[in-house]
Amino acid sequence: MTKELVLVSGISGAGKTSVSNILEDLGFLCIDQLPAPLLKDLTDLIENDGGLKYDKVVITVNIDDLDNYFKILDNLQIRAKLLLLDAEEETILNRYKFTRRSHPLLLTNRANTLEEAYNLEKEILDGYAEKFEVIDTTHMGTFELKKTIEDILSIDDHYRLTISFMSFGYKNGLPQDADLVIDTRFLDNPFYDEDLKYLTGNDKAVYDYVMDKEKTKSFLKILIPYLDYVFSTYIKDSKRHLTVAVGCTGGQHRSVSITNFLYDHYKKDHTCLKAHRELKR
Repeated sequence: MTKELVLVSGISGAGKTSVSNILEDLGFLCIDQLPAPLLKDLTDLIENDGGLKYDKVVITVNIDDLDNYFKILDNLQIRAKLLLLDAEEETILNRYKFTRRSHPLLLTNRANTLEEAYNLEKEILDGYAEKFEVIDTTHMGTFELKKTIEDILSIDDHYRLTISFMSFGYKNGLPQDADLVIDTRFLDNPFYDEDLKYLTGNDKAVYDYVMDKEKTKSFLKILIPYLDYVFSTYIKDSKRHLTVAVGCTGGQHRSVSITNFLYDHYKKDHTCLKAHRELKR
């Protein structure tokens, strides 16, 4: 299994946190400003990890600590990729004024003004710019920044939408985190069949009852193309997670059956999760 270690550094205020958030959405484990002496312990974890927890790790690093990182990495087998961020001085100063945060070099008394702090970091950055590609975030929005990172790290993010399918009962209210709500209360209700009343959509008899009805088959002929279109559009817009809530009156029969069907239908193409809210109560 290929292990990935990415260092994110650059001018303070140029977007290290934004890059870290983007990479976290892409499945990286993100660590903020890990002290350089602990780097060897982390790389040991990465190298010896038999699962997926440490296969993709990103560390944000203050630019004045990069030398220490590379000195340690030179003595280790693992190789790291560096994302180096830059921005124009006016942009950096405006960002600090807007957020009212303190520059790290001011906090450690290594600079007396924001301008001086910027110039000190810029001098360090210029020394690395000859060896590494620099991302200028001055005029970049989040979407453009994400695409730039994907290109540099060769990340194919075409099918990275995670879909949570959730059944629920309207009598207990709508799920607060629902992005899409599908109402199945118009479908034939197994509740009125005495043999099925106390079963749920997880039972084959109820599932078959719901799915074999012509009304359900006609509904799915409309629903599936609609969801296909919605999911593809969300992928293009770089949405990471989508919750599809499927409701019926009590959340026991129809909504559970349709949720199970949708989960099975889409799990081959997307990362899918499934939950039945009322069955947990």
